[in-house]
Amino acid sequence: MARDLTQLELLTELETVAEQNVDRHLSMAKEWHPHDYVPWDEGRNFAALGGQDWDPDQSKLNEVAKAAMVTNLLTEDNLPSYHREIAENFSQDGAWGTWVGRWTAEENRHGIAIRDYLVVTRGVDPVALEQARMIHMTNGFASPTEADAGFLHSVAYVTFQELATRVSHRNTGKVCDDAIADRMLQRIAADENLHMIFYRNMCGAALDLCPDQALDAITLIVENFQMPGAGMPNFRRNGVLMAKHGIYDLRQHLEEVVQPVLKKWDVFGRNDFTPRGEATRERLGNFLEKLSKDVVKFEEQRDRMLAREAAKREKAFATVNG
Repeated sequence: MARDLTQLELLTELETVAEQNVDRHLSMAKEWHPHDYVPWDEGRNFAALGGQDWDPDQSKLNEVAKAAMVTNLLTEDNLPSYHREIAENFSQDGAWGTWVGRWTAEENRHGIAIRDYLVVTRGVDPVALEQARMIHMTNGFASPTEADAGFLHSVAYVTFQELATRVSHRNTGKVCDDAIADRMLQRIAADENLHMIFYRNMCGAALDLCPDQALDAITLIVENFQMPGAGMPNFRRNGVLMAKHGIYDLRQHLEEVVQPVLKKWDVFGRNDFTPRGEATRERLGNFLEKLSKDVVKFEEQRDRMLAREAAKREKAFATVNG
């Protein structure tokens, strides 16, 4: 029975692939500047400098857009925790260290751009936003699996997470009803996609190197996946609102995130697993079947909820105008 590779062995064996993918990333990444995506002429002082503090009537964003923007921003804010997680599970030497630093620098732009946009346009309460940031960053980021077992779990998680974040940013841009916000979030989503490709390629290479061991990690992540913002204030409320309005729901998670990545890795077509890997693949397949059924249940519940809300609005409108 083949033994599992150690963390050091994995990093050593995959370093050439990492070098190739860092070079690929740098050749494709486009330079951009957060200040170019913010309508600065809409800005004005708050009360501390003789202006006016935030009032809900100042926001042009609907409730769904507010919830999504805050969720996306607080997720980006927790970058120090993600950096620590990646740095500990990768390496700070060679191509690995180059990637960790570059990825962190690119990710940092996302929070800068979104915060500047929200503060300048007065899209959300900046005091509540700052309070939530303090709580979320103090709590930090915890791995979604108890078996936080280093490189393989980390690279599998960030593959799915980066793609999920791309989907969330793109759909948030659509509900903002503001061309500037949409353009900014498209730009951020493009970064997330390039990051996802790096991690997906690295995890795919690990799957070729140690199929059973890598599939164990992938399956554990898929079974326990949760977005990195799960610990932030109001995450459940905002997550439900986002799912209800199609920003990031269970079907998107399955069909736009999980299934495309597993297909790219040819998880259900490859023949290099031992009986251990075959058993893990069967477990993964069973989980995906259950997830497909959960998608249908969720959508049925959502449709009933939306129908009730529509009926309430019609009744209220009729009462007012009756």
